[in-house]
Amino acid sequence: MSYARHRLMTDPARPSAELWRLVVGLVLCLVVWFGLARGVIAVLGSVMQADAYMDLLARLQTGTTPGALLLVLALTGTLGLGVLLVSETLHGRPAHSLFGPWPLFRRDFLRVLGAVAALNLVVLLLPPWDLYGETQAGLALNTWLLFLPTTLMAVLLQTGAEELFFRGYFQSQLAARLRHRAIWLGVPSLAFGLGHYMPEVYGDNALAVALWSVAFGLAAGDLTARAGNLGPAIALHFANNFLAFAVISLGGDMSGLALRQLPFGPEDSAAIAALLPVDLLMIGVSWLAARVALRL
Repeated sequence: MSYARHRLMTDPARPSAELWRLVVGLVLCLVVWFGLARGVIAVLGSVMQADAYMDLLARLQTGTTPGALLLVLALTGTLGLGVLLVSETLHGRPAHSLFGPWPLFRRDFLRVLGAVAALNLVVLLLPPWDLYGETQAGLALNTWLLFLPTTLMAVLLQTGAEELFFRGYFQSQLAARLRHRAIWLGVPSLAFGLGHYMPEVYGDNALAVALWSVAFGLAAGDLTARAGNLGPAIALHFANNFLAFAVISLGGDMSGLALRQLPFGPEDSAAIAALLPVDLLMIGVSWLAARVALRL
């Protein structure tokens, strides 16, 4: 298992790799994210009618309309601004170093995106999966196509920001300080899983969903360390979330951009439990597809 290229991301982190600085930086990233998101919502409240504003707040909680879900994704993307700011100011680290060398980033992003997108397409179209027979209508096709460019940008913004925080910043700064891979791979992945622990949404399946997120974090972290840039992790995350948000979503919450919807939502414990093994398998197969695409 070769992580030699990881130094392309850890070397720029070494001059400011103190653990106290990382802890402060993580907190500041979250504070900036929260502040920017609240600021955007406050600005909207100042220019909207009271009834429309309250309706917007309610829609943001569910994400069942295209506009609301796009805003949720965009607000998540503001986390990336916090990371870039903290890197430059607290660490004195060039923000571009969080992504790795640009030529490698661009090449590896496109390779992994192509491989994982092709894999997802094959899984959707081949038997025994009946895409239209086992799902219900979401957005009308013409509406879906109208929103598609904005959807692509919003999902890329959301996934890019999360990968920038967990792998570009957290993992590389930790790896610059501590050599043991179980720590610099495991701790950010556990934090990623904790961020997806939502018992109020998934009920009895909340812990399993969080553990599956840890597995995804390990896959993304491994690809980042192997490639020495953030391109593969962003591509993997982007392909996964585009499928989940824009192609086939769970029914109910966060379904506002989906072309098709599953006939159940996150509250259906039995259906979600049956889906989880398939989801875990797809994480593993997608990771392998990315490895093949990168030849690593």
